[in-house]
Amino acid sequence: MPAHDDATTLGTAVKRVLEVQYPCEAELVVVDDGSTDDTWAVLSALGDPRVRVAEHPVNRGKGSAVRTAAGLASGDYLVIFDAGLEYSPGDILKLLEPVSRGDGEVVYGVRSFGTAHSFWFVIGNKVNTFTANLLFNTWISDLHSCLKLMPASLFRELPLKQRRFGFDSEVTALLLARGVRPCEVPVSYQARSREEGGGKLSLADGAAATWVLLRVRLHQGLRNLLSRPQARAARGS
Repeated sequence: MPAHDDATTLGTAVKRVLEVQYPCEAELVVVDDGSTDDTWAVLSALGDPRVRVAEHPVNRGKGSAVRTAAGLASGDYLVIFDAGLEYSPGDILKLLEPVSRGDGEVVYGVRSFGTAHSFWFVIGNKVNTFTANLLFNTWISDLHSCLKLMPASLFRELPLKQRRFGFDSEVTALLLARGVRPCEVPVSYQARSREEGGGKLSLADGAAATWVLLRVRLHQGLRNLLSRPQARAARGS
């Protein structure tokens, strides 16, 4: 759980996540990503042994915070969650269901955007999602959903570089480039306005996400092109 200036919601978010009755042991790793409010004070007051905390002295972005948390996590699977109360912790159980059934190991929560405060926020997500589908010949529904579940080992293998919100695009692009197709489950979503701390994505973030998708796809195409002579030589021998 990355947290940046989320002091007003963080305590409630942590409490709700820990109240869920998981079918397995669970821990919560929270990273204070250079907050300037009382976020660290809220984390310091937590006394639950299931919670691990870390701090970035300066804001380094969501991607960096998630990578820090993943490095501290001790479980087999990880789920990225939000500190701003936009998602329901109970939906984590929905993400676990396909894994329990053996239908897949990577699961995305798909939002309906029934409470979105910005037309352009929703359209931007749909444009980026469409771009990912076009580039990787797949069909996913919500590229920028925070709720992503996957094996911790798989996440750590991904050569992630993005520090800000391009992180979500990069994670998905790298998974699709590997041939991993996420299972999808519907999740609830209660959008916050920009004044409440939500709606942080901008046009620049959307453009950056598009570039990330193109970069990963181009690298994949180059690797495939370079591997063809080797494959032909192997067949010839």
